[in-house]
Formats: sequence, C-alpha cells, structure tokens
Amino acid sequence: MTFRDNLQYLRAQRNMTQEQLAMLLGVSRQAISKWEGDKAYPEMDKLLMMCDLFGVTLDDLVIGDVRDGRAETAAADDTGDERPKAPVGAGATMLAEPSALPQDITGYDEHMRSFDRKICAGVFAVIFGVGVGLLFDGDNSVPVSASIGEFLVFLCISIGVLVALAFFVPAGLGHAEFMRRHPFVEDFYTGEDRRQAAHTLAVSLIFGVGLILIACGFMVYADGVMHMDEGWPVALFMMIVAGGVAACTYGGMNYARVNVEEYNKAAIREERSRSMDTVEGVNGAICGTIMIVATIVGLSMLFFFDGGPKGMFWMSWVIGGLLCAIASIVTNAIAERRDRR
Repeated sequence: MTFRDNLQYLRAQRNMTQEQLAMLLGVSRQAISKWEGDKAYPEMDKLLMMCDLFGVTLDDLVIGDVRDGRAETAAADDTGDERPKAPVGAGATMLAEPSALPQDITGYDEHMRSFDRKICAGVFAVIFGVGVGLLFDGDNSVPVSASIGEFLVFLCISIGVLVALAFFVPAGLGHAEFMRRHPFVEDFYTGEDRRQAAHTLAVSLIFGVGLILIACGFMVYADGVMHMDEGWPVALFMMIVAGGVAACTYGGMNYARVNVEEYNKAAIREERSRSMDTVEGVNGAICGTIMIVATIVGLSMLFFFDGGPKGMFWMSWVIGGLLCAIASIVTNAIAERRDRR
C-alpha cells in the first residue's frame, strides 16, 4: 500500500473527515486532499504527528500496509500470543504500539487544566481580597485610624481585583488563541477519565458547599453569641467563602473539560466566524469579567464599608469602564498583529 492508501484507511477507521484531520494537524483541508490524491507529500513533522495520532510506526505509514499490521495484532490478541513488534529499520521511528485510541496531540488537556486553574485563582483572589479588606473596617477590626482603615480597605480590594485580572485576562486571551489554532480536537478521553471528572465534581461541590455552610454557621454564632457583625468575623466569613466558591468553580470547570464535543462545537463556530467577530467575542468575555469584578467591588463597598471613602463606591464602575476600553485596545492590536503575520 502507498502512503495515500494508508492515510485514507486510517482516517476511515476513525470516521474522521478530511476537515477534522486538517484541524488536528494544523493544515488546510486542501492539503489533506492533495496528500490522498498523490499530488503532494506532507513534511516530516506532519508525518510524525499522524503516527502519534493513529498509533502506527513511520515505516508502516509511509511504505508499509497498516491493514496487515492491525490484522496481525488482532490475530495475536485472539490466540493469546505475544503481540508482534514491527521491525525498525534505518531511519524508522517506533512511536507507539498500534492502537485505536485517539491521542492528545494538540495539548488540549494541559491547556484546559491551566485555564481552569487560572479562572479559579482569579475568583478566589477577588473574594479573598474583599475579606482581607474587611479586617480594617468597622468594630472588631484591626486597630487603625479611620482614614488609614479606609485606605487599607480600598488597597486590599484593589489588589484582589488586580490579581484576579492578572489571571482572567491571560487565561481568556490564551483560550481564544488555542481555539483559533485548534478548532477541532479529537475526543481522546476514556470512560475512566469521565468517571474521574464526575468524582472530582462531586468532591469539589461537597467540599465547597461545606465550606460555605461552615462560614454561614460561624456568622450566625458570631452575631448571636459573640454579638459581632463587623470586623474580623465578617472578614473570616468572606475568606472561607472564597475557598468554597473557588472549589465549586474548579469542580464544574474540570467536569466541563472532558466534554470535548461541546468544545468542538464552540471552536468550530468561532473558526467559521469573521476575525472581527472573534475579537468582539474576546472583548465581550474580558469586559464582562471586568464589570462583574467591578460590581462585586462596588456593592461590597456600598453594603460593607458605608459607601467607601467619601461615598465613592460608584467609582468601581468608572474604573471598570476604563479597564474595558484598555482591554479592547489591547485585544484589537493583538488581532491586527496576528492578521499581518
């Protein structure tokens, strides 16, 4: 068999279209069509990616017969004999045992795990920053003057917001770029992977909701028994809640990670949209996150800090609007630079 025949056979075994294979390899659909029509030949890095994807050796893919190799493997498995090893000649590379299991050649799992961690860390930073700020507000707080206390409250919340943005913005931009480069990911997760993700979701929800209930119970005790509804008890309440919310967020995002089909739907919609629509979508996600953070800060200052310094709680929305404008300028500049490449 020729390389063309092997490629067509392997693709058919996976029920994979030319477009899907092209997305996995980072080439155009026309390139796959030329390879299968003997009008062009892939570069070495693409050959190695295909070997890793289909679980065959380089020799078998280029000059061998992948059907014979799989048939021999199946026969050996049925008779209980040891699986035969393919010969490795000069220039040949053994990449994997013949296998029908898909491989994560795009780095999807590592990317999504990193994305989940960054989003959860940002959520934790916002709420925890508010909690630290409450240590300097009202009765039972750290003993400082009123003016210094207001400044420290504002400083803690601002640091929490900035830390959150340091996680949110790179995570959002990185995820949008990953979806642009990989509009299709072959589902490589096994049933065991999905069961593990479901188990992690259950544990995270139990742990997170448990922390929130403990925090609520502590506040009831502090208010009813200790007669404290300001200062360090409220600060501790918010800090514990921060951990609970972050745990629940992580469990949900980790469970969504193994839903590759949903990712593909979203990524393909993004790929088929215009470049401007993509930029607007990223801008919308970033600005939406910024305004959510601004709302949390503004409402926290309004209800917990008597409107903030000089009643300027409304400034959080003004600052949020300015950050949205800056984010739009930056993402548009990145998109224009990418298009010029």
